[in-house]
Amino acid sequence: MPVKVSKRRAEVAKKVDPKKYYTLAEAMDLVKEVNTAKFDASVDVHVKLGIDPKKADQALRGTVSLPHGTGKTKKVLVLSTADRETEALAAGADYFGLEEYIKKFQEGWLDVDVVIATPNVMAQLGKVARVLGPRGLMPNPKTGTVTVDITSAVNEVKKGKIAFRADKTGGIVHAGVGRVSFTPEKLLDNANELISTLVKLKPSSSKGTYVISVTVASTMSPGIKVDTKGIKV
Repeated sequence: MPVKVSKRRAEVAKKVDPKKYYTLAEAMDLVKEVNTAKFDASVDVHVKLGIDPKKADQALRGTVSLPHGTGKTKKVLVLSTADRETEALAAGADYFGLEEYIKKFQEGWLDVDVVIATPNVMAQLGKVARVLGPRGLMPNPKTGTVTVDITSAVNEVKKGKIAFRADKTGGIVHAGVGRVSFTPEKLLDNANELISTLVKLKPSSSKGTYVISVTVASTMSPGIKVDTKGIKV
């Protein structure tokens, strides 16, 4: 049975030429035009990289601090010992604790965007690694979410630091770079920061074309293909 497309969606789809590769700046202008959501949708960048994520040295992951933030206030949980509670809450953490949150995770609670932990409690998180890992919530030193500096970690997340990783099947990084309410200039700045960070993290063992494709889309818009010729690797 064919999928029914709304009249509005059909109209905006005509504005995107599926055969054309747009500049990143053009894509950020266009993604605002063709958004059909009635809410402040996320603007996402999808970057396919020339890596083999099944190889340990090419399993790319990292963080980037977006100049203009994500447009979304993230809920942060800090897991540590009781003596760090005042510091965590003063930094802006939404939740603080340890054993009670491990239990909540085991019971299915996942109402949080980022989990930060101090190194001395990581052993206890093994109980919920299979719950947090697949959802990208497991604290990891590579993303700055395992740290003794709770204040800096919480502040960075609240200001717009995001974590990303290449998926295991296609080597694609999916990341939100703002909302459709952002100006095209702010979306462009954030997208450039993400892409330049990915380029800096290119694994030395990656051969051939590194940035294979870039696509921009909002939560409910057609994908806009970006010309990668201007991306220096």
